[in-house]
Amino acid sequence: MTHAQDQGTTVPVPRIVGIDIGGTKIAGLVVDDDGTVLARGSVPAPASVGGHAMADAAAELVRDLAVRAGATVAAVGVGAAGVIDNSTGTVIAASATFSGWAGFPLADELGVRLSVPVRVENDVNAFLLGEAAHATSGEDDVLGVMLGTGVGGAVIIDGELRHGPHGAAGEIGHTPGYSDLVCTCGQVGHLETLASGTSIGLRYAERTGAAALGAREVADLARAGDADAVAVFHAAGRALALACASAATLLDLPRAIVGGGVAEAWDLLTPAIEETLRTDAPVSGMPLHITPAALGADAVALGAIEAARRALVFAGAH
Repeated sequence: MTHAQDQGTTVPVPRIVGIDIGGTKIAGLVVDDDGTVLARGSVPAPASVGGHAMADAAAELVRDLAVRAGATVAAVGVGAAGVIDNSTGTVIAASATFSGWAGFPLADELGVRLSVPVRVENDVNAFLLGEAAHATSGEDDVLGVMLGTGVGGAVIIDGELRHGPHGAAGEIGHTPGYSDLVCTCGQVGHLETLASGTSIGLRYAERTGAAALGAREVADLARAGDADAVAVFHAAGRALALACASAATLLDLPRAIVGGGVAEAWDLLTPAIEETLRTDAPVSGMPLHITPAALGADAVALGAIEAARRALVFAGAH
């Protein structure tokens, strides 16, 4: 129900608005208590203009979504690209796509604009929270991997998102030992050198001498029977499975959830994942399930809502 009844007068229900801030667009949604989407929308992200412009655009989207959902804004949850100080909601570091983003106090700036509590998480952390809250069978220990332009990671332990002392827990994309290739970070052999969308295109170009393609184009070629394209996805799937098995062995995790654009080619990743899990499974003997994400583009915003909900519950308990 979108509205509550008060002596015959319909009044808006307070809702948490979830926002997903990326380099090209800012998306958001509002859901009811059952998880049904009441309003969904997006606006272009003015990433090249600066943090204040991004906060203005996000705040305007929050207001619009609340109106369309027939709700008031109780709080805002944000999943944002970049390294986030989860205790303050400040962006610590960001890619070159974003101007004036590193060091920007996003939670404070949105809070000033909207006059409500704001919780900010890294977008991959929010992705995993969303998937764990809405799409898993109740595991309290889950690894999340996002295969996009790069490779991001997150981990939930005992039902709680693990940040670590430096906010970098779960960053599986920059673990070494998967190749002898130079990573985007300058180090050698990271998972990202084989499993990111960018790397899939580069690895195909290296094998064939062709111009670099996008991961979707390489996937189309693989489905059409191109042996080099199939080999590139096999290498990505094997590296992904090895990384997940290593994390599962260290932390006793029963499930890894994989999202991002590359995961849309799950049919091409699956053969190598299954093969690798047969030969390099966690030594505990307990099965590791590596599954594709279920929530699609809504995962980050839904996880941001969950992060804000948990923060409000924690604040209320103290």
